[in-house]
Amino acid sequence: MHGCMPFFIKKNSHQVFIPHFTMPLLEFISNDLPGFLLSHTAGFIPPPAVVIGLTLIALFLSLFAFRSSPKIFLLDFACYKPPTSLACTKETVIQRLKMHANFSDESLEFMSNLMKSSGLGEATYLSEGLLRQPMDTSGKAAREEAEMVVFGAVDELLEKTGVKGEEIGIVIVHSSNYNTIPSLSSMIVNRYKLGENVLSYNLSGMGCSAGLLSIGLARDLLKVNQNTCALVVTTEIITQGCYTGDEPSKLIGNCFFRMGGAASLLSNRPSDRRRSKYQLIHAVRTTTASSDLSYNCIIQEEDPRGHMGITVTKDLLVVASKTVRSNVASLAPLILPTSERLLRLANHLIRSSHGANTKPHVPSVKRAVDHFFPHVGTRQVQDEVQRILGMSERQMEASRMTLYRYGNTSSSSVWYELAYGEAKGRIRRGDRVWQIAYGSGFKCCSVFWKAIRTVDREEKNPWSDVIDEFPVVDVDPHSRETVPYAFEPSKSI
Repeated sequence: MHGCMPFFIKKNSHQVFIPHFTMPLLEFISNDLPGFLLSHTAGFIPPPAVVIGLTLIALFLSLFAFRSSPKIFLLDFACYKPPTSLACTKETVIQRLKMHANFSDESLEFMSNLMKSSGLGEATYLSEGLLRQPMDTSGKAAREEAEMVVFGAVDELLEKTGVKGEEIGIVIVHSSNYNTIPSLSSMIVNRYKLGENVLSYNLSGMGCSAGLLSIGLARDLLKVNQNTCALVVTTEIITQGCYTGDEPSKLIGNCFFRMGGAASLLSNRPSDRRRSKYQLIHAVRTTTASSDLSYNCIIQEEDPRGHMGITVTKDLLVVASKTVRSNVASLAPLILPTSERLLRLANHLIRSSHGANTKPHVPSVKRAVDHFFPHVGTRQVQDEVQRILGMSERQMEASRMTLYRYGNTSSSSVWYELAYGEAKGRIRRGDRVWQIAYGSGFKCCSVFWKAIRTVDREEKNPWSDVIDEFPVVDVDPHSRETVPYAFEPSKSI
C-alpha cells in the first residue's frame, strides 16, 4: 500500500498531485533509460514501442512536476589579479624556497626540474608574505593574503554587477588549507555589512573541485530561498602552504600552487535574467572517496621529521581518470544531443539481445559543448584529461594558458579559464559552456552553463592587458619527457 501513496509538489501556492507509482519513470531522466529498464525489469528489455511510450510519459511527468523549479543565473564573476610587484619567475620561486628552508641539494634540483616541465610561465604570483625578507608565513601574513584576494575579487564583482549587500542572501566561501576564526565567510559578512538572516557557509579541505561544488550548493540553496542572490568565493591561501621537508611527493605543491581567487554572483530573480551572462543548466558531483587509493591520493600529513605537507601519490592519474570518467558518465545523458542518446539506447538494446559481439557505443561529449574549461591541475593531468575525453588542443587552450599565466590557483582556476574565453571574444549567445574540476577526496564536479548573451571583451578581466599575446607556443615540447616525478598507476582501482 505504501507504494501507491501519492506525493505532492508545491507549485506557487498550490499543491500538484503526482501518483507515487510514477516516480520510477522519472528516475531515468537524471540517469539513462537502459540502466533504468535493466534495474526495473530484471534484465528483460521491453519492445521498442514500450520503451518509446515510457520515455514520453516520463518526459511529460518530469516537465509537469518540475517546471516550477526556479532558473539560476550567473550575473557575473571576477578573478583577482595580483599586482605586478608579486609576479615571479620560476627561478625566483626556487631562490625563495632555498632561502626559507634547509632543503637538500637533491630536493632543490627536483623542484627546479619539476618547474621546468610544469607548464608554468615566468610571471605567476606569490603572496606578499612569501616574498618578504625573511619569508613571512605567520597567521597575520596569511590573513593579509586572504583579505587581499577575497576583498579584491568581491569588490570588483559588486562594482561590475551593481548588486548591494542587502541583496545577497547566501554566502559560500571555500579555501582548503587556510582556516581562521572568525571564518572567511564571516569576514565577508562583516566587510560588506550583510543582513542578519544571511545564510553563510565556510568550506575547507575540499580540494580543487570545491569551487564548482560550491556552485552546486548555491544552486540547491537558491531553489528554496526565493528572490535573492548567492555570493560564491573560492581561493587557496598559499602563505602557510609551503612544505619545508625533503619528500618528493610533498614538494610538488611548492612548484605548482600560486596566489589567486575568484568570486561569482548567482541569482534566482527572474528580473536578473536580462543582465546576466549565463544560465546554470546542470551541476554534477562525483566522489570516489570510498576507495582507499582515491582517498589517499592527495592527503595532508606530516613527514617523519614532523614537516607538514600534502602528499601527491603516483596514483594521481589513474584516480583522476576513473573519477573524471564517472562524472562524465553522469553528465553525458543530461547534455548529449538527441541523436547521441538514441544511438546509445539502440546500441544498448542490440548488445542486450546479441551479447558482446557488438561494441559499446561511446558517446561523443564534445558534440554537446562549445567551450571546455577543465581544472589546470598539472600539465600531466591536463594531458590525461585531454586523452580520455578526446579533446583537441584548441579545446584545451584556456586550461593550458591559465596554468602558464597564473599557475594552479586551485579551485578558482576554472574561472580564470572562463575569463580567458571571454577575453578572446569567443562566448556567443546560446553557447554551451562546460567547467570541470577535480581534486582531493577524490572528487570531480561539472558545471554546465548556457550563455544568455554574447560576452564582449571587457576592461575588468584578468587577461585584458595580455590576451593578444596568447596562446603561447610550447617553448619546450620535450620537457614532457623529462618529468622528475612520473605519475604511474601502481595498482588498478
